[in-house]
Amino acid sequence: MAERKIWTANDVADHFEEAFRTLRKLPPVKARGYFNAWPDVVRSAREIAAMEPQPMRVWPSASAITRLEMTFDWVLWIEEDERKLVWSRAARVPWKQISGELGCDRTTAWRRWQIALTKIASRLNA
Repeated sequence: MAERKIWTANDVADHFEEAFRTLRKLPPVKARGYFNAWPDVVRSAREIAAMEPQPMRVWPSASAITRLEMTFDWVLWIEEDERKLVWSRAARVPWKQISGELGCDRTTAWRRWQIALTKIASRLNA
């Protein structure tokens, strides 16, 4: 029988960071209904060699998207200001900026973040 995972606040924080990275890897949302009817431009090898290299896009795996969707369900268990705080930390926004937005000092913002993560972890462990 598989052992049941005991969730901690650090596990939840890591899960949110992974979810944020997965969100960044998803393709951009484009307006529907617009398309290009022009044919593709055929370029020579010399033109291709002179072009700027395009960054390689890494798409998220299906399991990463599943974990992202699971994280979206967790967010409903906490208050809206706590959601913003948790996602800001997952995005690695500095504490100074977060505390300025919340109107409190860094320690209070960190404490609120820990409480929000603990709420989620306790709900997962229940």
